[in-house]
Amino acid sequence: MKKSLFKRMISLLIAAVFFIPGCGKDKPADLVVFSGAGLIKPVGELITAFEKKEGVKINAHYGGSGEIFGMIGAGQYCDILIPGAEKYTEDALKNGWVKGDTIKKIVLHEPTIAVPAGNPGKISSLSDLAKPGVKVAIGDPKGPAIGRITKKILEKNKLWDKIQKNVTVKGPTVNQLVIYPALKQVDATIVWKDVTAWAKDKEKIEVVQISKKENIIKTIPTAVTTKSKNQELALKFNDFITSEEGMKVWQKWGFEPCAK
Repeated sequence: MKKSLFKRMISLLIAAVFFIPGCGKDKPADLVVFSGAGLIKPVGELITAFEKKEGVKINAHYGGSGEIFGMIGAGQYCDILIPGAEKYTEDALKNGWVKGDTIKKIVLHEPTIAVPAGNPGKISSLSDLAKPGVKVAIGDPKGPAIGRITKKILEKNKLWDKIQKNVTVKGPTVNQLVIYPALKQVDATIVWKDVTAWAKDKEKIEVVQISKKENIIKTIPTAVTTKSKNQELALKFNDFITSEEGMKVWQKWGFEPCAK
């Protein structure tokens, strides 16, 4: 009996170990990052490097800048916000969602025109997007940062109303927009220039520059949220992605540093 009871006690102890919360499961994240979808390559590499350097775990969610902004507004937890344009950190600051002294400018975000290889629509300038019969894809102005800036660029050049008849699709992310010309579903789209350097189907597209006079070049920022439960680590990550080491990663993926 005693031997049987002893075995039962050992079995219960083993079972208890396996049912300890977190035991046998993945380690919970030390930080949560919300990032613009068009930044997935550099941000992903930076997260991996920081995890290795600090021995921590970071979870990342990539989406349109409007989407990740809305997620924070809806109360979803996040330590670091890296949207595709400063507008989102400015609005987040006004709403009390990020700490003002942690907002940093990282790199430039330059819009450009992407067309299918061979340029079948014969697009050579921004105004060509309004030509009869040209099929155009744009980012949703209420979604990704590229959608908002595309509308501003076209309005600046008095083309917004003129191209409406040519818009066949509005993409939810910049990554999706690159696919349309690559598959020859449209004659042109406006995307971030850096994305064209690493897109999966980059050999299937060509780039048509928007003149500096017509263009609106944005800045990618980063900021620590006010709700972050690990402020010290969040600040360290914020510093890391804007450090000399971090900037090498951004430049590797086609981003141009902000002027100091």
